[in-house]
Amino acid sequence: MSSPDPQVRAARNPSTQTSGRGSAGRGPVVAVTGAASGVGELLTRRLAASDEIKQVIAIDERRGEVFEAQWHILDVRDPAIAEKLRGADVVVHLALDLDLETDSAARTAYNVRGTQTVLTAAAAAGVHRVVLCTSAMVYGALPDNDIPLSEDAELRATAEATGVGDLLEIERLSRRAPRAHPGLNVTVVRPAVLVGGTDTALTRYFESPRLLVVAGSRPTWQFCHVEDLVSALEYAALEKVDGELAVGCDGWLEQEEVEELSGIRRMELPSAVALGAAARLHRIGLTPSPAGDLAYTMHPWVVSVSRLHDAGWRPQWTNEEVLAALLEEVEGRHTVAGRRLGRKDATAAGAAGATVALLGTAALVRRARKARRRM
Repeated sequence: MSSPDPQVRAARNPSTQTSGRGSAGRGPVVAVTGAASGVGELLTRRLAASDEIKQVIAIDERRGEVFEAQWHILDVRDPAIAEKLRGADVVVHLALDLDLETDSAARTAYNVRGTQTVLTAAAAAGVHRVVLCTSAMVYGALPDNDIPLSEDAELRATAEATGVGDLLEIERLSRRAPRAHPGLNVTVVRPAVLVGGTDTALTRYFESPRLLVVAGSRPTWQFCHVEDLVSALEYAALEKVDGELAVGCDGWLEQEEVEELSGIRRMELPSAVALGAAARLHRIGLTPSPAGDLAYTMHPWVVSVSRLHDAGWRPQWTNEEVLAALLEEVEGRHTVAGRRLGRKDATAAGAAGATVALLGTAALVRRARKARRRM
């Protein structure tokens, strides 16, 4: 299965088509941080082409290629950002570092301090709305979760998974900001498993030779294509919806459906074995993913997207389509326990069988120990 033709996609979602007239609308002035790449670039481009947007202010540490936007080059942790936000009605803060390979302390310092600075600067500049983007992972992946979770459900995640501690702190800042800065509205958008030019522990799950299933668990999968996230962020920027919003495809897929659609067979292991191996490999630095990431492949955390639905928004992608797009995107990549393998290692892992695909990373452990002894 492959994702629909781009022309068909555009016909289904006319708002994604650019008008070519630049940003001359009569609506709000919207500032976007992290505007030079990723989701930030896609949103900046979309807003700059919208008749509903008066002007786009783009902020990043380098200049991007959306020439219709007004660019400011600086780090979002710089208090000088307040001056750059003057005249903006809305700020969409997308300057986050969730790279698996980034040092965790540096990542937290950037993400949390950056969000604090943007919220304070926005209030000082007279901005009346800030839109933040976290993840549905903040709800936590737990065996007793409702399916789907209400958007008002308690945030029960812990800081044990990659970047989730940062996202929980950003959520805390979002709730405190309106009290600290009366008149500032904060909207939080929480996407499900994000697909489309992304590299996360959850997308790498589909790069493995086998899909790891922990015995006794009940995985469920809900995806969010980056195009749908961008359209949801546009809704929030245009104040068509507010509050705490989940965004993703309608419904979800059970693990058996994922295996059937992907054609990738499962590797089932006892919980103690899977979690223990993941923890050891991460502890000695061989894999970027801590054991906490496994919970999101074990337990349900699918969410309702009712607030966006009530506002008239609809996803343009289905779970089946996003999974197909993800499989096409990761084709040729080889990952074991969250660690990208070179061609030689991948061939060995594939030839060794399903169990060795996870536990055979012990060879990598031995190699690392030998290297340390030679030092």
